Amino acid sequence: MKACDATDAGCAAFNAVRIAVPRGPALAYRIRADPVMLAAMRKRPDDRRDRTRGAPTRAATPVHGVARTLSKLGYCSRTAAEALVREGRVSIAGRVVADPTEPVLAGAPISVDGRAVEAAERVYLMLNKPRGLVTTVRDEGGRDTVYRCLEGSDLPWLAPVGRLDRASEGLLLFSNDPAWAARVTDPASRIEKTYHVQVDRLPDEALLRALVDGVEHAGEPLAAVRVSELRRGERNAWLEIVLDEGRNREIRRLLGAFDVGVLRLVRVAIGGLVLGDLAKGRWRRLDAGEIASLASAGKPPE
Repeated sequence: MKACDATDAGCAAFNAVRIAVPRGPALAYRIRADPVMLAAMRKRPDDRRDRTRGAPTRAATPVHGVARTLSKLGYCSRTAAEALVREGRVSIAGRVVADPTEPVLAGAPISVDGRAVEAAERVYLMLNKPRGLVTTVRDEGGRDTVYRCLEGSDLPWLAPVGRLDRASEGLLLFSNDPAWAARVTDPASRIEKTYHVQVDRLPDEALLRALVDGVEHAGEPLAAVRVSELRRGERNAWLEIVLDEGRNREIRRLLGAFDVGVLRLVRVAIGGLVLGDLAKGRWRRLDAGEIASLASAGKPPE
């Protein structure tokens, strides 16, 4: 090792003194640092203090924006919450906010129109959606939505869990529990959804196999898990089609790829939850077993 020379630029901070210490036939060297330098090296900034000696704790971390937080609490939809914030009706810890993305620290009190917002009761229900209703909170074209079926029910705000297009009917879920809804709708969960579909032709075995083999449409793979014929008439038939992903309008696109038209499409089951004899346009709450069953249904994410 080269001895440090105080005249070298790289050693300007040191007053190098080489001290020989006899250790057998060889010599060991020790560099004694300048006292000023040693003092600087011993000094530690606050953020490097030993954590076991009362290091300062971090401040609470923002969780979500205020609009999203209101939605997660089940107060209203995120779109409605954004409108409330922009109208100056929302405050965090007594301070009115104007930005829907304003971060909310965990535990911070939120008020709307001066009233404290508490987490709403968690509600889970199923609706037998009639044909002709749009699955959305508000339709820009003024068309009737699925919320027409919930009018006068005194329920907290609920969001659709999944969708059915305007021309489709049957089982549609609602909840104000975002975590549960995300689990049910997560494609990785692969929860099976069963549909009864009236088609405009009489199918043969080749068509049923082709629907399971699948096709690629607009860059997306479309395929059914299972297909069977339920009954047939002179010109059309009813099929039972089971999906485990639920891409946008998947059944209509899949059948259309084989020049098969859809006359009616009714979702009759999601996982083990069956539509049964629930009347069209009516709804009912799910029981604890049904809620848990849907949350644990399907295949775990790989």
